[in-house]
Amino acid sequence: MDVREKLEADKTAVESRLARILSETPDGLREVMGYAVLEGGKRFRPLLLIEAGEALGEGLEPLLPYACAVELIHCYSLVHDDLPAMDDDDFRRGKPSCHKAFGEAQAILAGDGLLSLAFEVLSRAPSAAGRFDRKERAFQEIASAAGVGGMIKGQWMDITLGGSGTSHESESVFMELAGRKTGALIRASVRAGAVLAGAPEAAVEAAGSFGASLGLAFQLRDDILDAREPGASTGFDAVSLFGREGAAERLKACLDGGLGVLEAGGIDSDELRFLAGTLRLGKGR
Repeated sequence: MDVREKLEADKTAVESRLARILSETPDGLREVMGYAVLEGGKRFRPLLLIEAGEALGEGLEPLLPYACAVELIHCYSLVHDDLPAMDDDDFRRGKPSCHKAFGEAQAILAGDGLLSLAFEVLSRAPSAAGRFDRKERAFQEIASAAGVGGMIKGQWMDITLGGSGTSHESESVFMELAGRKTGALIRASVRAGAVLAGAPEAAVEAAGSFGASLGLAFQLRDDILDAREPGASTGFDAVSLFGREGAAERLKACLDGGLGVLEAGGIDSDELRFLAGTLRLGKGR
């Protein structure tokens, strides 16, 4: 099985488990939540968790609940980010955004439901290798990334800094924003996989550094691609701040640095390297 086949098989496993999890939700909510989760998506974050865990010695089955929880959190964030009070996006993954398809009230409740469901899934997940300490730490990694010091803080920065003037337009502020809003859950996904595998602390730290680099690269690449679309700039995106060439240089530096850390940390995974490679300009979005 080559890298692409392996990733596709793991993606299929994630989607099958997500469908099973969502099948247990109440009627009505199930339709809206399923619309937000099951129809499209690259499953980038759950794949990072799985591939990191497997590279360090854990099997697929114990990793799946945690991978699905990460994806539920990611999808909740997309539903809420698309709302008129936030980013006001009418389309997501090539179809109408959740609030355009079902109305704002139902979209808000569906997003709330996805976030809550993620933590139900985590709480019910078996302890990897019977080690509750690994489960507890992985739970903490994911919860912290989703919380007020992670994604929420990043989104707060995004709505309060966007277009607010040059005093805020610094690289350090942008990198913090991207590292929280986009990067926190990506970093936590890789770290959680390493934790669940019982990896040495040095490998967990290397996994986290790799994930942090990928998180920044993900946001830089999105901003570069979005800059091609009329009216997409908020005034606090990578292209507005650094120019397209500067943003592209930072993207390359993030990816090269992340791969270097992965190698130095002794994490040998063709799948992780491939996933990082998908963020290079010219690859599929």
